[in-house]
Amino acid sequence: MARITASVYTSHVPAIGAAMDLHKTAEPYWQPVFAGYDFSRRWLREHTPDVVVLVYNDHANAFSLDCIPTFALGTAAEFGIADEGWGPRPVPPVMGHPELAAHIAQSVIQQDFDLTLVNRMEVDHGLTVPLSLLCGERDPQREPWPFRVIPLAVNVVQYPVPSGRRCYALGQAIARAVQSFDEDLNVQIWGTGGMSHQLQGARAGLINRAWDNAFLDRLIADPAGLAQLPHIDYVREAGSEGIELVMWLIARGAMADCATPPSGPAPRVTHRFYHVPASNTAVGHLILEA
Repeated sequence: MARITASVYTSHVPAIGAAMDLHKTAEPYWQPVFAGYDFSRRWLREHTPDVVVLVYNDHANAFSLDCIPTFALGTAAEFGIADEGWGPRPVPPVMGHPELAAHIAQSVIQQDFDLTLVNRMEVDHGLTVPLSLLCGERDPQREPWPFRVIPLAVNVVQYPVPSGRRCYALGQAIARAVQSFDEDLNVQIWGTGGMSHQLQGARAGLINRAWDNAFLDRLIADPAGLAQLPHIDYVREAGSEGIELVMWLIARGAMADCATPPSGPAPRVTHRFYHVPASNTAVGHLILEA
């Protein structure tokens, strides 16, 4: 059967993608950010999965205010790269895994989650920046991503957005779906977005180091308790865009120790990184191995 072997968590700051695309990663401002992912790239080469379920939020590229799904699962065989106003990023197209995606959809919907199924979709920096950070710069014509990707887009842009509790439960449901898939697949689940940041208003530029690191502590040691955190705490402490962090709870909920009852021990913390700033944003990164 398929198995979830690790969860990965990372910010998906668009300027990080621009720095890579413009070959600025060695500049003094950016070098400390990318140094935090050196270990992760080595780790991923040694622990390359067959499939990544990548949880991210769309930034008004695949979905507009005309249609805002709470949870949208990409079921296509391939996903193109969105043009976010300055041309698509020069990265490879994202190859999906329709069979596993269809199975997850069937299983999760039967567990009473209402997923939107997306058979054609372009993906933006929310998905491609994490891939670039972990996989490195790649020639889009000659170097495909080293694994298949199932995109899971979560609405954290237009209120009402899903609760941390709902996201955590969705992760648990995805884990049950993956474990019931009748093929020997190595699957990772990645949660992206955050950490603390606010892009507009009187608090634009807000970064809360203490809150971010406390969030990482609880994500590791007390995910079920963290899942009860109300929205207002994210907004008050981590800024209006800090709500993206509920997506990390989907990835954490999919780990074996979060099953009911637990189906495995607490994951091992393989890597933890935190840096300020990266384009007025706090960057957080974590790798948990089953």
